[in-house]
Amino acid sequence: MKAYDTVLFDLDGTLTDPGIGITKSVEYALNRYGISVKDRATLYPFIGPPLVDSFMKYYGFSKEQAVEAVEVYREYFRVKGLYENEVYPGIKEMLKALKDAGKTLLVASSKPEEFVITILKHFDLYSYFDFVGGAAMDETRTKKDEVVQYVLQKAGVPDKSRAILVGDRKFDVHGAHTQGLDAMAVTYGYGALQELIAAQPEYLVDSPAAIQNVLLCEA
Repeated sequence: MKAYDTVLFDLDGTLTDPGIGITKSVEYALNRYGISVKDRATLYPFIGPPLVDSFMKYYGFSKEQAVEAVEVYREYFRVKGLYENEVYPGIKEMLKALKDAGKTLLVASSKPEEFVITILKHFDLYSYFDFVGGAAMDETRTKKDEVVQYVLQKAGVPDKSRAILVGDRKFDVHGAHTQGLDAMAVTYGYGALQELIAAQPEYLVDSPAAIQNVLLCEA
């Protein structure tokens, strides 16, 4: 079992379950364009990848429309959607165990950084992390590999071979591998098992306790 000194965590679908807040925010934006949603569960694919890409992919928006739609989305998200969220059971215990073991913990999220910080502080998770990084609000840093690169630079990570990213979507795995990191995929988030297996993470785990067991090399 490989030893890792630094652990980067995705936020949505990995540390917290943002399903209600994100889908309500997307629904709010779509309604502005006259699009009604019968089942918000159909909006789960918006959780993880950059929102501009998702509005274009799933609803055929132009790039200009998608950028505008993200601004509408944020009207709801920054007021209500941020807090329609919950920490997965076992996350705090896992983070504490890793921190107590001397691991450097970082956050690398495709969500705008100011939102990431607000969420982590609201749910009393912020203090576990040495650096929290996210996307740029102006869409100049949104892809996962861009965020990972930014976090590695800001945190001054000395050895990529001893760093790993934990996330729940193929975007997390690909972002980690693009930047030369190993990846751990969690199955309790929003990525389908088939999607995660196809992305070929170094580890596939089913719970926060399993994250802890692997990273602390416990049986």
